[in-house]
Amino acid sequence: MKIFLLACLILISFNSFSESAPEEVIPLDPSYEGIHGMVLMKKYSKIFAYHMPLFRKPHDVQLLYKLSVSDVALLHLVRDNDMVTIKPKPFNLERLIRGDKFVVEADVYIGHFERDGTLVYKDKTISFSKQLYMRKLDEIEPSSNKQVYDTVSYDKNYKIFIHRLQQPPTYDHLIHIDVNASCLTTFNTSSPVPERNELQYKFLNCGTMLPFYYETEDFEKPSH
Repeated sequence: MKIFLLACLILISFNSFSESAPEEVIPLDPSYEGIHGMVLMKKYSKIFAYHMPLFRKPHDVQLLYKLSVSDVALLHLVRDNDMVTIKPKPFNLERLIRGDKFVVEADVYIGHFERDGTLVYKDKTISFSKQLYMRKLDEIEPSSNKQVYDTVSYDKNYKIFIHRLQQPPTYDHLIHIDVNASCLTTFNTSSPVPERNELQYKFLNCGTMLPFYYETEDFEKPSH
């Protein structure tokens, strides 16, 4: 009887320890620590943040997040300007690669924060609430006239099309579509880096269209 009671106590103690033991936390990859510039985009009441990728670490990731924003001034700034970017304080991008909710302070610019953009707000709180898209640039196709887009769906009929970066020369491009009516996600263009107008023409029959972001300068040649 004593042996039975002792065995029960050991089993109860083991189960209690197992339930209270914290989950193992996988350490962050320190090579993703840095200043991760992003472009902000608005549709209706939603604000999206897109990481401005490069081909080298710690920036070799295409990443789209939905933000949680209650700041009316920031909402209006993104709504009323063609381009708004942020320069966050240094953080480890792997937090967002994993899909974590994350808060960081960032300086907010009208225009590109590295190309003569105008600083509007310092140390704004940016709250990343939901990862919508993530693609690491470790395996990318050679540069070509064949373009491929990934589709991000949210809410009802709303979609964001994201160009899959190729090897240089290539281009970065995001476009918002309200209704997807037989919209092509793979098509040929006149060159590996087509003009923005040509790309918008490719999406002309997809539905109500809102160009979000178009970038070529960072992808003209390989990063060293």
